[in-house]
Amino acid sequence: MSSESPGDMSWMLRVPASSANLGPGFDAIGLALGIYLKCRFQPASNLQIHVTGRDAPLIPTTEENLIWQAAQAVAREVGLKLPPLHIEIYNDIPIGKGLGSSAAALTAGVVLANVVLGLRWRRNRILDVAARIEGHPDNVAACVFGSVVVSAVDASGRTRAIRLELPPDYRVAVVVPDFVLPTVEARSVLPTHYRREQIVFNLQRATLLVAALATGDSTAFPTAFEDQIHQPYRAGLVPGLEEILKLRAPGLLGCALSGAGPSVVVLYRRGSEEVCDLVRDVFRRHGQTAEIIWSNVAPSGYELLREECVYERRDRQDDESGGLT
Repeated sequence: MSSESPGDMSWMLRVPASSANLGPGFDAIGLALGIYLKCRFQPASNLQIHVTGRDAPLIPTTEENLIWQAAQAVAREVGLKLPPLHIEIYNDIPIGKGLGSSAAALTAGVVLANVVLGLRWRRNRILDVAARIEGHPDNVAACVFGSVVVSAVDASGRTRAIRLELPPDYRVAVVVPDFVLPTVEARSVLPTHYRREQIVFNLQRATLLVAALATGDSTAFPTAFEDQIHQPYRAGLVPGLEEILKLRAPGLLGCALSGAGPSVVVLYRRGSEEVCDLVRDVFRRHGQTAEIIWSNVAPSGYELLREECVYERRDRQDDESGGLT
């Protein structure tokens, strides 16, 4: 990947959605999903932002746009000025559903600024800056590196992240109910203090989960998905969640609230796709329609291409991809 200034050139950027927390891994474990925010940008005489795709009416086309806001934050940090740009956004990430739409936009903004300002930052620096803007590292770490990422912020404020490959027999889908749960509301129901027994409970299961994902040892499930830090408190905001977390079926490794919710991420063995219907059925019994997104895991983080690399295929692929290839 190049970090050259775009000059008169157009660039294409693709950032994956993400699912954070994964049961006991609160603010620590992120999973990159094969659902994408796509962004094409090039120099312009004045700022122009066009948005298409899922939830497009919810995405600002003014200077309040989160991609532009993140890029401006980077410019202020380095003491430079962003030139006006023409930005085309095609979004496929559900907004307000716990799938890291804001983290994808923030990551896109930092990468955009890196290119336009010629900063030549590497991925670790992109992660540091995006995590600082986001306020926690798990979602943006997945956006930057892809796959499964375990992350933490050290005493100096730097984000440390380790990427894992999901075992080849494991599959991921997301069940998305038809209502929005603002992160602020989901955070507000969490206690300010926890008992030592709860902390030990989650430490044991979070480390067990990481070990299980690293080795492919499925005997750790569903115990490795148990949690006492955030999901029990958020169950009252997501009808059916308590029942979903107790689901057991052949091929089902476990379910977890995705980020702050209300979506549920489902980890299952290849060939056991029917377990996702069990989750959707629970939502239905609780009066909520839900969509299954067969996302699987995004194997890599953000991808950046010069427009000339994709230009020849643009006309043919625009119809297939919703406008951006």
